[in-house]
Amino acid sequence: MSSKTRTAWLFLAPMLVTLLIVAAWPLGRTIWFSFTDANLNDMGAARFVGLENYFGEYGLFANPNHTEGFWLSDWGISILNTLQFSLVSVLLETMFGLGVALLLNQEFKGRALVRAAVLVPWAIPTIVSAKMWGWMLHDQFGVINAILQSWGLIDAKVAWTADPQYALWTVVVVDVWKTTPFMALLILAALQTLPRDCYEAAHVDGVHPLRVFWSVTLPLIRPALMVAVIFRLLDALRVFDLIYVLTSNNNSTMSMSGFVRREMVDNGYMGYGSAASTALFLIIGLATVVYMRLGRMKLSEDA
Repeated sequence: MSSKTRTAWLFLAPMLVTLLIVAAWPLGRTIWFSFTDANLNDMGAARFVGLENYFGEYGLFANPNHTEGFWLSDWGISILNTLQFSLVSVLLETMFGLGVALLLNQEFKGRALVRAAVLVPWAIPTIVSAKMWGWMLHDQFGVINAILQSWGLIDAKVAWTADPQYALWTVVVVDVWKTTPFMALLILAALQTLPRDCYEAAHVDGVHPLRVFWSVTLPLIRPALMVAVIFRLLDALRVFDLIYVLTSNNNSTMSMSGFVRREMVDNGYMGYGSAASTALFLIIGLATVVYMRLGRMKLSEDA
């Protein structure tokens, strides 16, 4: 081993030890608990049960409830809720974020003030924004119902966060409002690094702005766009606070993280909850790998 390699490992050692303490050890303990029947009330009495929490009679993947013609467990419902929330919210946030970033990238008076104002929703803590929207969406005295009724868009007040027909999509709307500025910020940073000579040449040649966007701008910002999407996707897959504050323990909106919290905290099933937490970790890891592989394939095909 060369001296440079030894020096590199020497500098990396503190970070690796810290990572082992704050990440690897808790993760390892969670995986271990997932193979036991540990209960929060008596952790010392935990017994090894193998894959019982996963595939046993009452395991994550073998506890069906007949719901609208589909055999789905509460865990399966939480997976579907999380996937729907993640895919729709990330797609909308990417589209709106790209549009906002393109607007903020233009030269106009007061641009710095507008950029700062756009970031306000993202700067508000999630719990605060969720409570704020919860009051506005309240079915009895919420301002949203009052406005929609005054405009003649609805005849009766709607329980936006309690009605299963609207609850999940209401959470998506609130999340899009809050997180679109984050996507816009990352995309705007990529737009700021683009070479100006390409656009000047396109302007001189009279190329249509839409064609410039598809042929020049989008390919150049694609790597940054992929990073923004994967960051947001990882965050969306582990969503908990926004859904919990707006809809509490409603099964129609419960996320995977909400399921883990219910089993561990409310029911005290540390082993079963750890199994759900481990499954959540594997699902997020699988989603990351699939996304990165697909993105790499697309980039290689374009090259």
